[in-house]
Amino acid sequence: MADTNSSLSPSPDTRSSASPKRDDLRPMGIKIAELNESQSELLNRLQGLKQDLQDWKSKLDTQVKTYKEELIELKKVLNTDLDQLKSDFQELRTTLQQQQDDISDSLRNLGLEDLSEPSKEPEDKDNANASNKAEPSLPEITEETSPVDASA
Repeated sequence: MADTNSSLSPSPDTRSSASPKRDDLRPMGIKIAELNESQSELLNRLQGLKQDLQDWKSKLDTQVKTYKEELIELKKVLNTDLDQLKSDFQELRTTLQQQQDDISDSLRNLGLEDLSEPSKEPEDKDNANASNKAEPSLPEITEETSPVDASA
């Protein structure tokens, strides 16, 4: 075994002059190479993470933009529907007012003015309640029992 060690190890003259520096440099060189490789791997990994983050941010921005557009469209549809409902209710209110006026005119033509006048005064004070009534003049009509009472 001594022969194998002597054949592998350099002569004492060579070892004393060049070997200690080479032995010290060789592990340092290996360590530097490992550090450089590790640094490269970390930089590549960092670049990959940066790219993933940019992709994620881009996708998120796209989703936010899409959701905003959808909300704007829904708001437009909602406002259109609301305007339509307002118009429909105004038309209904006008129709009900016209029907009430027609009924009042019919009652006047029949000579029942006194019965229809008291029902109009509360209606003017609280127009909302009158517009919600589907049959505003029915109680006056049902109270009518004889033409003599109505003309008095």
